[in-house]
Amino acid sequence: MSPLSSSLPVFLLVLALAPFSRVLIPVDSRTHPGDVRVLKALKAEIDPKSVPPGSCVSSWDFSVDPCDHVFSDRFTCGLRCDLTVSNSSRVTEIALESAGYSGSLSSVPWDGGVLYLETLDVSYNSFAGSVPGSLTRLTSLRRLRLSRNSLSGQLPASLGSLAALEELSLDGNNFRGSIPSSFNRLASLKRLELQGNNFSGELLSDLGSLKGLSFLDASDNHFSGGVPAALPPSLVELSLRNNRLRGELPEIVCGETKLLQVLDLSRNKLTGAVPSALFEHPSLEQLTLSHNNFTSLHDPPSVGANSRLVAVDLSYNDLRGLLPRFMGAMPRLSALSLEHNMFTGMIPSQYALRLRDAAFQGRGSGGTAAIGRLLLAGNYLFGPIPGPLIRLRPGLANVSLVDNCLYRCPDEFFFCQGGKQKSPVDCKSFNPTIP
Repeated sequence: MSPLSSSLPVFLLVLALAPFSRVLIPVDSRTHPGDVRVLKALKAEIDPKSVPPGSCVSSWDFSVDPCDHVFSDRFTCGLRCDLTVSNSSRVTEIALESAGYSGSLSSVPWDGGVLYLETLDVSYNSFAGSVPGSLTRLTSLRRLRLSRNSLSGQLPASLGSLAALEELSLDGNNFRGSIPSSFNRLASLKRLELQGNNFSGELLSDLGSLKGLSFLDASDNHFSGGVPAALPPSLVELSLRNNRLRGELPEIVCGETKLLQVLDLSRNKLTGAVPSALFEHPSLEQLTLSHNNFTSLHDPPSVGANSRLVAVDLSYNDLRGLLPRFMGAMPRLSALSLEHNMFTGMIPSQYALRLRDAAFQGRGSGGTAAIGRLLLAGNYLFGPIPGPLIRLRPGLANVSLVDNCLYRCPDEFFFCQGGKQKSPVDCKSFNPTIP
């Protein structure tokens, strides 16, 4: 037998095993060199002491090809390669788990590779430093998630050039300064999370230009000025809680946002009247305007019958007059807080009847929902407690009537516990008609 014929079976065996091994036959890297360079730089910027055993980054072993690891115990997670361009695999997602990684993103050469990256997610870690402007070279980026790190500084205006961006999550960092006006050009943006930073200035001059935005949370910052006069018609949830917003609430909030379901403007310095249109909004379910300086509200034309609101919180304002009876007619309302205002008069019977319905597990007469939470403490309500309320047993609803001017509210009633009624002197000084 010739030497050639004797080596042939060995050669065929090597070919057969080649798809299952990277050791027997070395192959050229499938991953684009620029992508490999970025992945290596990202790992180098992470403090090795913050990389726990078994984590994604601990499995990044560049002795093998990152995008060709199906039968390997290396590169077990943290990236995705599902695109081939000119015979090279391209990294389309970098998503690190919440493992406490610390380091910097600013020294990674983002503009030198991963140009087909659609998702960059390093949320819930301990990355510090600023947001690198080189990220704007990633024109395919759709999701940029940097939530809950220790990032700081001002946002680069160049982020506004990421035309494909659909989700931008910057919450829970230490960013400061104003939001660049270039963000008005993020026409594809659907979700914007800015909460829990130190942003200041006005939110955005032309927020209405973000035609596809459905979720905006800018709570817990230092934004000033008024509530934006133009809002995206696609908005479903808007939270501007705990800022420094002033002025009256524009009517456009009611008229242009037909899809809005959640509105939270609490803990600001808003004044004037609560627009009556909010109470007959076609989709609004949660309205939170507590801890502001609103002074009045008016009955909606439908007198509550067309309201879709489930929860209303107008506590800690300067609202005056009688308790709004129309709220007792809002068919879906199950939680109402009007505490710590300056309401006077007697508790409407509609409120008490809806509380009574709580004893029947949810639905009242006419298909209305039972009110399970009614907080009226800290007003100037007077008169007797309605009979249906007196007969309400503890545990069926959360009710508070303390710190009012009620005729009799002893501790034997669970809704009178935790505080006394105001003194007769205080009650009469506020409203001389109180008996």
